[in-house]
Amino acid sequence: MTTTQKLIQPKLGLLKLAEKLGNVSDACKVMGYSRDSFYRFQKLYDEGGELALKEISRSKPLLKNRIEKQIEDVVVAYAIESPAFGQQRASNELRKRGIFVAPSTIRCVWVRHDLETFQKRLKALDAKVAQEGLILTDVQVAALERKKEEEQSKGEIETHHPGYLGAQDTYYVGYIKGVGKIYQQTFIDTYSRVAFAKVYDRKNALVASDMLNDKVLPFYQEQEVDLLRILTDRGTEYCGAKEQHEYQLYLNIEDIDHTRTKAKSPQTNGICERFHRTMQEEFYAIAFRKKIYDSLDTLQADIDKWIQYYNLERTHSGRYCYGKTPLQTFLDSKAIAKSKNVNEFFDKSDNFKLPGEAETSSAGEQLDRNNQADGNEKGAENLPAPSQIHFLSNS
Repeated sequence: MTTTQKLIQPKLGLLKLAEKLGNVSDACKVMGYSRDSFYRFQKLYDEGGELALKEISRSKPLLKNRIEKQIEDVVVAYAIESPAFGQQRASNELRKRGIFVAPSTIRCVWVRHDLETFQKRLKALDAKVAQEGLILTDVQVAALERKKEEEQSKGEIETHHPGYLGAQDTYYVGYIKGVGKIYQQTFIDTYSRVAFAKVYDRKNALVASDMLNDKVLPFYQEQEVDLLRILTDRGTEYCGAKEQHEYQLYLNIEDIDHTRTKAKSPQTNGICERFHRTMQEEFYAIAFRKKIYDSLDTLQADIDKWIQYYNLERTHSGRYCYGKTPLQTFLDSKAIAKSKNVNEFFDKSDNFKLPGEAETSSAGEQLDRNNQADGNEKGAENLPAPSQIHFLSNS
């Protein structure tokens, strides 16, 4: 039974029941309709038959408020071209093509065309492939193979500027014949979403430290931004005795605070978890179908290219990105980190003054002031000690 038939059947049943009983009031009581509704249905039936009984929505669309048809066609086509992208990401990508459409407008268009969810966009893609025999792109293939993921992270991580908090995690990539198990060390700046990734054949404290030493800290040093704190899970590669654990020792040497996630709550480090999903869908799912890797170096070279694209070209919908790329967000907000760096104030203070000192002076000038204050030769008794004179002369 179609939706139209479901709407017509009760109304038609009311008309037939009233005719059979010969009493409109009794028929309305049985069917749960008012007498006004009965006479309205009867008038529609007499004028247009059964199809006239189909319910017509009272809200009529305001066509003048809709976007142009050619732009709407582009939005619909992009939903099938990249079904894994949500409305915010689609708006960012279309803006790069010179088409400015708000995310809310994109959703309205998708709702009208029954494309508002990822599953519906996949069904539309399947239908188009079956009807037109399209050749799928890598993005479309990755989207079709995507499975339901675990619960999304809830809440927001507190972060105020680049370098305020970095998130690090270990991701098991898989097993490659001839290479063995592959683990990825991931680091993300939680404010700008600048990301780094490096693969290893094991997971321990040494490789976790090597990741920071090789890729992360050199970047922050180049940008002259301090990394203040790192968030990790409670894995053995990150946690251990501070006196013996390589990762803990490295953080102490670099003066970086360490924060651990809540036990049995991986969503606490949701930024890394979400990045792993993005990288699996947009890189690994495509790369492993295109190429057979026989070494970590070959895989790392391709990862570096994708990370460069992710940081420099791929628009991000993160809380502080506003549709910009992660690196552009980092560069635009770098001044915030420097303005909150206490060491910057001391570096800019060329003349550090002691409490009560109006200005720095030489030892001879200090002695003259002491003599003038006493007004007599007794001022010589108040001369500073030799060590104090040496300190003042070098102030």
